[in-house]
Amino acid sequence: MITIEHLSVSFGAVQALRDVSMEVATGKITAVLGSNGAGKTTLLRTISGLEEPTTGSIDLDGKSLLRERPENIARLGVGHVPEGRGVIGEFTVEENLRLGAMISTTPLRAGLDEQYERFPVLGERRKQHAAKLSGGERQMLAMARALIARPTVLLLDEPSLGLAPLITAQLMRAIHDLCSTGSLTVILVEQNASSALRIADHAVVLHLGSVVANDTADLVAADEKLRQYYLGMVE
Repeated sequence: MITIEHLSVSFGAVQALRDVSMEVATGKITAVLGSNGAGKTTLLRTISGLEEPTTGSIDLDGKSLLRERPENIARLGVGHVPEGRGVIGEFTVEENLRLGAMISTTPLRAGLDEQYERFPVLGERRKQHAAKLSGGERQMLAMARALIARPTVLLLDEPSLGLAPLITAQLMRAIHDLCSTGSLTVILVEQNASSALRIADHAVVLHLGSVVANDTADLVAADEKLRQYYLGMVE
């Protein structure tokens, strides 16, 4: 479980997060939703150690993540797939995966085979440069690169950004399947609230850095005010 209490993050005079408190249940998908500027990406970057909070705490199974270096947080089991995928276009698919495997205790060959089984298209393109992959394939590669390290927590930042609806649906199914065994915890940041709420167990809605809703995904999806004013989900 990830427990976040009274978390605030500022960039100069701009306060990106304001007194955010939330719990992320083990083995579940928690969607973090909101418009641009809500603080969603800052939240993920702070969990993974890329930003330093001004106040508050972040605990993973009772262990504080504050003041830990990002690489140490990754070794503690937190994988982060940033917005824009972050794969290295000049590297092949397999070279990108080998980078992700550097902190894994799983034998490299077994880790690669596991990801190629999970995402067969990556196995077919293992020697192809990442720059030549489609948007959906690059997103799969970014996820596989994080998963090859066998994280217990996966932070996903806008995985559907720029993808066609059919590819988005396939990707959301893959995320849901990853959590089906209960061994992986996912924090899913999305502007596509409808897609995220369909697969999430819990949802947190941010607005200008503050939590305006924190409830089950079903209840958030059914709240007309949240749908209209904070999520842009108009019937």
